[in-house]
Amino acid sequence: MSIATFVFLGIFAALFLYAATMFNNFVRLKNNVAQAWSNIDVLLKQRHDELPKLVEICKQYMQYERDVLEKVTQARAAVHSAREAGDIAAVGAAETGLRAGLSRLFAVAENYPELRANENFQHLQDRISQLEAQIADRREFYNDTVNANNIRIEQFPDNVIATLFRFGEKPLLRFKEEEIKDVNVKALFSN
Repeated sequence: MSIATFVFLGIFAALFLYAATMFNNFVRLKNNVAQAWSNIDVLLKQRHDELPKLVEICKQYMQYERDVLEKVTQARAAVHSAREAGDIAAVGAAETGLRAGLSRLFAVAENYPELRANENFQHLQDRISQLEAQIADRREFYNDTVNANNIRIEQFPDNVIATLFRFGEKPLLRFKEEEIKDVNVKALFSN
């Protein structure tokens, strides 16, 4: 074999290894995005399961606030539908409605001292607050992971491999500006 053949084989092997490494990195990024979304999905499901309990407790005390309770229930259903469909943009929009409904529910609950004193209500309030904080953390991690994926897909020469193997950009989970602010549920119930 000639030196030219060894050089050619060496260059070919180096390019193959480089392409294989890039491909594996894209697979890892794609799976990281899926895992990050799955972590959000688990928390959304947990919160989804807690909200009917909260609404039931509130119904016992808030007989004249049916519209508030119905809006929370409808918003819960919208989040569930978007989550089941895997529609990131729809989840963001539905989350906006749900958080607004919960804020209103907690604000209206201020007018019902017996409700605020209910141990189950307090427990659910704390649980939902914890879930909200965890969702915010996971949302940040998801968006960081998506951002890393999207940057990598746009960079040269990675974009060649990404295009060749159809690795695509992933959507960021976005909320309206008022959703960026954390709801201080405890402050809504303090005397």
